[in-house]
Amino acid sequence: MRVVLVAGSTATAKIPGISAAGADPTLVGHTPSADAEIIEYGDTVRSPVTPVSPTGCPTPAAITRAVRELTGFDVLTVDAGLAKPTAAPTIDVGARPGRDIREDEPVPTAPGAFEAARRMGLALPEDELVIGETVPGGTTTALAVFRALGETFPVSSSLPENPTTLKEDVVAEALDSADLSPGDAAHKPELAARYVGDPVLPVVAGLTVGALEADIDVTLGGGTQLLAAAALVRHAGAVGDLTLATTSYLADDVPELESAAAELDVDLVVTDPGFESAPLDRYAAGEAKEGAGMGGALMLADRMGVVDDVEAATLDVLSRLDPQAVGGVEDGP
Repeated sequence: MRVVLVAGSTATAKIPGISAAGADPTLVGHTPSADAEIIEYGDTVRSPVTPVSPTGCPTPAAITRAVRELTGFDVLTVDAGLAKPTAAPTIDVGARPGRDIREDEPVPTAPGAFEAARRMGLALPEDELVIGETVPGGTTTALAVFRALGETFPVSSSLPENPTTLKEDVVAEALDSADLSPGDAAHKPELAARYVGDPVLPVVAGLTVGALEADIDVTLGGGTQLLAAAALVRHAGAVGDLTLATTSYLADDVPELESAAAELDVDLVVTDPGFESAPLDRYAAGEAKEGAGMGGALMLADRMGVVDDVEAATLDVLSRLDPQAVGGVEDGP
């Protein structure tokens, strides 16, 4: 069993108010690269920052890393359009960073990257894959992909208050720029990903399609972004058992998640890590909620009987990353 992290970027994340993936908006491009390093090494290496939200909520990559230390799962990182270099070993599938979805053809590499990822999924010598993602701004591009496919599902947010109106306005501009109406890309996933998506979504979808064709069990470890990837998979005509593993924080934020997953013939697994200590209590307050394979990692922790150990293990990871990140554990936030 292997966890695959699909890491990439979209300039959509630079739209003010869209994402909480980074305390400094000018450094948000480093977030996926740093996430990959944290999961691989337990520390940043080449990346200049440890991703935190503006209020200090740590990256979900720290939780995925903690579960890795508890369970020992293998990791494979796919470069799905990283904007900044990473010291984590990666596999290149020909993806390039995505442009703002309000621009013309923001992901021209989508068709080729999808096919390269599909071949990779076919060739992986695994019985089971857990696929996660890291791409700031990805819930907005996921919303655009849903609408292009004709799906009406909602998306979550890394922010406590989901900027729904802002996202819908951005998506409307993106569809207008692409000369698409809602549903025009139904059963044409390459069209949705190329003209209103981000580079991570077609790579996740391609990996999933290839793995399903190879009879590999696939779990998408994430939230509504990976539900959008599942929609691309189904609109590509791929069949087979598919699971979405997410956190209780994400599921609580999106009450429609269960019905949306069922509509796409996707099983849903929700895991509550029970975080109470600062700064992880920011998750319970509605920040971050999911990302960097967190939901899939927690599913594995629960399966292996160590989910109750994840909080302490994550605090240990954070203390090594940034001693100040857990400075309020005893005294509260």
